[in-house]
Amino acid sequence: MTLQQQLTQDAITLLKQLIATQSFSREEQQTGDILEEFFRERTIPFRRKINNIWARNKHFNPALPTVLLNSHHDTVKPNPSWTLNPFEPLVKDGKLFGLGSNDAGGCLVSLLATFCYFYHRSDLSFNVLFVASAEEEISGVNGLELLLKENDLPEISFAIVGEPTEMHLAIAEKGLMVVDCTAQGKAGHAAREEGDNAIYKALRDITWIQQYEFPKVSPVLGKMKMSVTIINAGKQHNVVPDTCTFTIDCRVTEQYSLEETLDTIRQNIESDAQARSIRLKPSSIPLEHPIVQAGIQLGRTTYGSPTTSDQAVLDCQSLKLGPGHSGRSHTADEFIYLSEIEEGIDLYIKMLGEVIIAR
Repeated sequence: MTLQQQLTQDAITLLKQLIATQSFSREEQQTGDILEEFFRERTIPFRRKINNIWARNKHFNPALPTVLLNSHHDTVKPNPSWTLNPFEPLVKDGKLFGLGSNDAGGCLVSLLATFCYFYHRSDLSFNVLFVASAEEEISGVNGLELLLKENDLPEISFAIVGEPTEMHLAIAEKGLMVVDCTAQGKAGHAAREEGDNAIYKALRDITWIQQYEFPKVSPVLGKMKMSVTIINAGKQHNVVPDTCTFTIDCRVTEQYSLEETLDTIRQNIESDAQARSIRLKPSSIPLEHPIVQAGIQLGRTTYGSPTTSDQAVLDCQSLKLGPGHSGRSHTADEFIYLSEIEEGIDLYIKMLGEVIIAR
């Protein structure tokens, strides 16, 4: 058995262990313990902060640039439509079923196998840093962002973030800003011409949000997108509501900062608008970057991703790439093909080999 075959076998075994262990966001203690044991068995030094686990290659050299390999080990909660036990890893027809198998367990174990492949090598022109992060599914502050904020990690030159992309190259990702809005009116009796209905005021603002198009369009990510996803008003049928609240989901491209986006909203609506945070920025990597070109040479295609990941908290150039299909994420009876994990490890190793092995 070759080293790569052994690493693939170990990765699938590890993924089964992770599936069998509950790891909802903020509850990743036990999967963190499993990852710790994985490193101990291989005598690879590691560090842990809360539920984030990270390690670096054996011949780490501070004088060299560093590539980050990152994916997350938290999961969403299973939805009621599951027909299988979400915590029982089941292999059937070449598929491995289980919660987190596709998002993002397959990516996590494939990147970890890749890290192990390069761990002992002394001929690298880059350091290799592996991080299994927590709280990604809720964009939590105690995940990868915590390690970056507290300077636990070395300076990163570029990153590969493992999310299911069918091993195609997501060279850009939209940022996310959630904006909570409040329309203020005046209460009155619904039977009389009294009050100032906050719902109607909110509707005027919502109509603007629905119809407005930001002028600048990203060449990779396309248009900005705003969607009103929550609305609340009124407590009694015969009372004109004096308050109406609604929430905007803003998917932001590199053409506008989050601050610029919020300012545009505030200038065009009457409702008060407050962003929950301005942390989750759009991210990208140039088409000309060697890691992207290595993927293209292996027949992979490039695209822009509308969904967010841990890329949003990175300041370096980053590529989203991983085995699995995004359409299976968060679905009932989630699965990943075993062949996708094998392919993922193979492609990760080949792509990184073109970039980080000294020649």
